[in-house]
Amino acid sequence: MQYEGVLRKMETELDSPIQYYLVFESDFLNLNQVLGKKMKIDFIKHQCLNCGNDRPIYRQGFCKSCFFEIPSAGDWIMRPELSKAHLDIEDRDLAYEKKVQLQPHIVYLANSSNIKVGVTRKSQVPTRWIDQGAHEAIEIVEVPNRYLAGITEVALKDHLSDKTNWRKMLTNNNEDQDLVAWRNQLKQYIPEEALPFYITDNSETNLEFPVLKYPEKVKSLNLDKTPTYSGTLMGIKGQYLIFDDGTVFNIRGNEGYYVGISII
Repeated sequence: MQYEGVLRKMETELDSPIQYYLVFESDFLNLNQVLGKKMKIDFIKHQCLNCGNDRPIYRQGFCKSCFFEIPSAGDWIMRPELSKAHLDIEDRDLAYEKKVQLQPHIVYLANSSNIKVGVTRKSQVPTRWIDQGAHEAIEIVEVPNRYLAGITEVALKDHLSDKTNWRKMLTNNNEDQDLVAWRNQLKQYIPEEALPFYITDNSETNLEFPVLKYPEKVKSLNLDKTPTYSGTLMGIKGQYLIFDDGTVFNIRGNEGYYVGISII
């Protein structure tokens, strides 16, 4: 079986275990069905997710010029506290920013390698947790815009991490935590503007990933340095493919790379 196209983050479906799909322009691949089989990845070219040109990918699947111009790559994407659409202030495209920022957002706790705080649009639950490789997560507040979520995250970051240790996550070196207790403990640090949106009546969500065997150590596949790679697919977690030799491949980190994939 052969597939070809530009990489975008894997589509997921909440199931037990989670179902993963690589979606290309005219085809798709259910990766769960490839577990235990040999996969070959060939880097062919770059293809910016915005302009479509063969230019080096800078960040988030975009070439450098697109990254600094398009509204979907504004600073407020990575730093929600910089959102200003609620003030009617434009960053790059106010209509786009209002559409994305002025909708319900969730501040959550997730446990992938460690307890972390994060922000996502309500429509992205539980997709965001799956993408981070979290085996458990819980919502803390549901606010009406991205700014309120951002300032809540900033306040809570003083008391716990907002980062995932991806190596620890991929070796499954984690432990269960009482997320309800964590949520209750952190309530005192929520900004006054967001406190009315605090959630008290929900339980944690548990997620199961399709992994046959976790590696003891991991090494990351870099297509620019290693344009051809083959290995037996042993698992999928977060946005990573896990292979039998400990190699891991971050699909989201390679968005905008046009590849050929062969299932041997």
